[in-house]
Amino acid sequence: MELRVNGKPYSVNCDPSEMLVWVLRDDLGLTGTKMGCGAGICGACTIHISGVPVRSCVTPISAAVGLEITTIEGLATILPDGSEKLHPLQQAFIDEQVPQCAWCISGQIMTAAAFLKENPHPKPHEIDTALENNYCRCGCYVRIRAAVEVAAKELEASA
Repeated sequence: MELRVNGKPYSVNCDPSEMLVWVLRDDLGLTGTKMGCGAGICGACTIHISGVPVRSCVTPISAAVGLEITTIEGLATILPDGSEKLHPLQQAFIDEQVPQCAWCISGQIMTAAAFLKENPHPKPHEIDTALENNYCRCGCYVRIRAAVEVAAKELEASA
């Protein structure tokens, strides 16, 4: 099957019913996407398919063939000199010292990235609502919200 992940073409040989999280991690080596609950509940495995956040632990690879898949690794921009510029959300999560165990972080960031495209000027309660189905077992919700607020301002300033 032919996939397009983070702007690059890939050919994978697997069962069409295999879950996307395993193809990304095991076949393509993109380990930023985490497996959490395996039931589409916790949000750790969130990626984008054609810009829409989806839970890759319950999404078969066949559902993504021919569509653009974006993982946490694909949010950063590669500059002409070959260096990497982190997405404002990635940078804000670092600057706001969000992670503790960091298992949920890629899913939190991917959900927040899609949310900020839809709502570039969110209020705190809107951020909470947008991310309420992404669980953080360390309880870093206050820092997560702060990072999303910082990123929203950065994205607005760079627009």
